[in-house]
Amino acid sequence: MLRKILLASVIVLGQHQAMAQQHQEITLEDCIYGTFYQRSVYGIRSMSNGTQYTTLSRGRVEKFSYETGLSEGVVANLPANTDGYEFSADEKKILYYTDETPIYRRSFTANYYVLDIDSGYARPVYPKPQRMASLSADGNKVAFVIDNNILIKNLETGSISQVTTDGEVNKIINGVPDWVYEEEFEFNKAYEFSPCGKYLAYIKFDESQVKSYTLQYFANFSMRYNPDAQYPVNYEYKYPKVGEANSAVSVHIYNIETGETISADLGPDADIYVPCIQWIADTKTLCISRMNRLQNKLELLKLDTRDGKTTKFFELSDSQYIEEEVMRNIIFINQGKEFVLMNEQTGNRQLHRYDISGKYLNAITSGDREVIEPYGYCDDSKTMYYKGVGGNTTQTAIYSASISGKKIQKISEMDGSNDAEFSSNYKYFINFHSSARQPMTVTVNRSNGKSIRTLENNERLTATVRKYGEMYREFFTWKNSGGTELDAYMIKPANYDPKKKYPVLVVGYNGPNSKEVNDEFQYNWHQLLAQKGYIIACTDTRGTGRKGSQFRKCTYGQLGNLETQDLVDFAKYLGKQEYIDGQRLGIWGWSYGGFMASNVMTRGAGSYKVGIAIAPVESWEYYDNIYTERYMGLPDKNTAGYKDNAPIKYADKLEGKLLLIYGSADDNVHPQNSMVFSEALIQANKDFDMMVYPNKNHGIYGGNTRLHLYGKIIKYIIENL
Repeated sequence: MLRKILLASVIVLGQHQAMAQQHQEITLEDCIYGTFYQRSVYGIRSMSNGTQYTTLSRGRVEKFSYETGLSEGVVANLPANTDGYEFSADEKKILYYTDETPIYRRSFTANYYVLDIDSGYARPVYPKPQRMASLSADGNKVAFVIDNNILIKNLETGSISQVTTDGEVNKIINGVPDWVYEEEFEFNKAYEFSPCGKYLAYIKFDESQVKSYTLQYFANFSMRYNPDAQYPVNYEYKYPKVGEANSAVSVHIYNIETGETISADLGPDADIYVPCIQWIADTKTLCISRMNRLQNKLELLKLDTRDGKTTKFFELSDSQYIEEEVMRNIIFINQGKEFVLMNEQTGNRQLHRYDISGKYLNAITSGDREVIEPYGYCDDSKTMYYKGVGGNTTQTAIYSASISGKKIQKISEMDGSNDAEFSSNYKYFINFHSSARQPMTVTVNRSNGKSIRTLENNERLTATVRKYGEMYREFFTWKNSGGTELDAYMIKPANYDPKKKYPVLVVGYNGPNSKEVNDEFQYNWHQLLAQKGYIIACTDTRGTGRKGSQFRKCTYGQLGNLETQDLVDFAKYLGKQEYIDGQRLGIWGWSYGGFMASNVMTRGAGSYKVGIAIAPVESWEYYDNIYTERYMGLPDKNTAGYKDNAPIKYADKLEGKLLLIYGSADDNVHPQNSMVFSEALIQANKDFDMMVYPNKNHGIYGGNTRLHLYGKIIKYIIENL
């Protein structure tokens, strides 16, 4: 999935304007060494009793009371380099891992260990790094993936069972997703132990028919490959672009006691997706999510573990597409007799309740405020908890809703952006809050929303910001040329003078269902630019989230078209403001935002003087099929939509200064995009600038890379805007 990349550091080149004397100048060191870093609370795990939680700090797992906030002892002392941990169901063991080595966005290998808490003895799971180890419900077994095969280790005997044997690089993957599933369906573990402990369900990905993409790595970059290699190293992996073959997926059930495996009947259509498998409550029944290639029909299947036969018990369809958030947020309740699903039947994303036969029971939530994410269900109180739109679409809040749908209550106390971690019994939650003017505050709350205590308030950061200048987001709405009202914000200099005219840098992303205009705290290189005399502005265009299905899906089949129109209109709106120099407007974006910057500087030529496109898609024909076909349809059915919304088509219309930036090892948005766009610009005899970061992926980081990257960006803005 195309993602906005948060910029955390910056180097400033060129002459600085004089700072207002009352404010301290933001420096490079401030940006990269954490002067504006927001403190939080990490590694939170609710204990099974629901009255205690644990945190992880430098290897120490410590237990606290929700009610009193007092420490109730250190549970375990793990290695200081522990990257993550989880408890067994009986909380007598801890599975933890160290030496995490990234593969793609979510995948990694690591050294996993199982600690017996009583004895203090920790044993390695396997002699070499593994992927996605997890404990069985009884805590006596641990499954993991090695070389694309699933293994299960019996922790009592030490014996290892080989669940699969056909794993092979770029051919067969068992128990973990292929690249495109990991990226677009946003998961990294494709197997699940049954609650009874007898079965292990898993997805097999046969990617032998998927076409490969090759990235080239060069010397002196990483010990992942030989840094002194005389020749570059070619890294080949399977990447399905639009219209091309996907992995053939199958679902299997392994009987741990007998060693036998059965396969699920997924139906006659092989060109499908299986975005999720999950055991239904404490039953022996597996739920399989099956989705068609066009991603506008989701079916739920029940699997019989005896023979692999499946029965469809629910179907959800849409005239355009079903978002991946819907697929991965199916919650079974009441001992598996009912389930809750997020869908858009009413025009807004809400929670709905069904019985296990698929019969519709009732709406749990309703109204104009959309549900963003369900947290879970409390059986005792018959209550759903979820995150939804707050006082307006720039804000989020935590809510409770009776399962009958008769009562909805906002339980977060503060306006702004809220998120939560609930206790296992839903009697408490830890609330993570920030707003445009308030850094992260972490509180412990009762389920009715009443705050018990504050764990972190970032007082030091609040005081620090005052020294540098309180340059916060100021929110407003404006209307595009068609009369549609859109959310926006500005960041003005601390010494802002309405009689002056300021240049503006527009921050862009604008991808489907995204949301950039958020009432949340950020203080970074944008404030540095504001301190130098620039206004920072941002708008959510049509196609973004939290305003209902019609607003979100109006860009279907034509990504980039309406968004470009809105950004051009935004430039006109800004230019009419008395305090803005309409001849000095710039725009920058990363990933989908880079796609939009490229569009605005070509298709919307003349609206902005400067554009910076980082890791941009330049034609949807070059991007992966799950993401692109979800929002654009199949390429053979929407040829014009693909061709007419590619910046490449409009290269000859480029006006102003354009800087292209990408990493040469970007496994997500391939370098192919920028290279083909560059060639189109060259053939159109258009002048532009380009920076390539060797061996860097979509995030473009490592060593001094971010120093150089942000230096390039700021220098380009100062020299050209």
